[in-house]
Amino acid sequence: MALNKLKFNSINVTPSASQALKFNSSANGFETGSAGGAMTFIKKLTASSSATLSFVHGSSDVVLDSTYKEYIFIFKNMHPATDGAHFTFNGSIDAGSNYNVTKTTTWFFSYHNEGGSAQGIYYSTSNDLAQSTDFQILASDIGNGNDEDGCGTLHLFNPSSTTFVKNFISRSHSYNSNDYANDMYIAGYFNNTNDIDAVQFKMNSGNIDAGTVTLYGIN
Repeated sequence: MALNKLKFNSINVTPSASQALKFNSSANGFETGSAGGAMTFIKKLTASSSATLSFVHGSSDVVLDSTYKEYIFIFKNMHPATDGAHFTFNGSIDAGSNYNVTKTTTWFFSYHNEGGSAQGIYYSTSNDLAQSTDFQILASDIGNGNDEDGCGTLHLFNPSSTTFVKNFISRSHSYNSNDYANDMYIAGYFNNTNDIDAVQFKMNSGNIDAGTVTLYGIN
């Protein structure tokens, strides 16, 4: 049987209208077409010398229930008041009265300094958690210089499940207080079958001087 040659110029790789990513100005977020996977804006919090930033379901237009099976928190330009502070988070099962849900997590990062003299990949046993109620570090050792900050994302899966543990993953970057670029990977689970109905962010030391955290729901 003869093989037919595929003409490269005949291939159409342009996404269809149902697949294209578009910006929805009314929802303040990006979403796809009818194929699904819409990213829907829910709430944006802006820090200004803030001790904490909290997203509580049913409060101030926050949705954090079975409406979506996945939620994404995008944190941008998190600037600590204290040099070398860690940006952290925790969940709540009682509408924000307590942020102390038991977690088991894993934590590793790559690093490189401005002088080019130190670089590598490292698993951090001091930043992971083993059945702990402590706040989980998402971005470590952020400098408080005028141009220093941390940014990243946190994905929380099916927080309203009362059958399974609640998994989360995070990827972040920080301008380290010692002039390092830190690329951090964090994953774990809330080891609790109650629904997670609130999430709080804070620095482990001092206030959040500036920055925003925006919550989206994924269809």
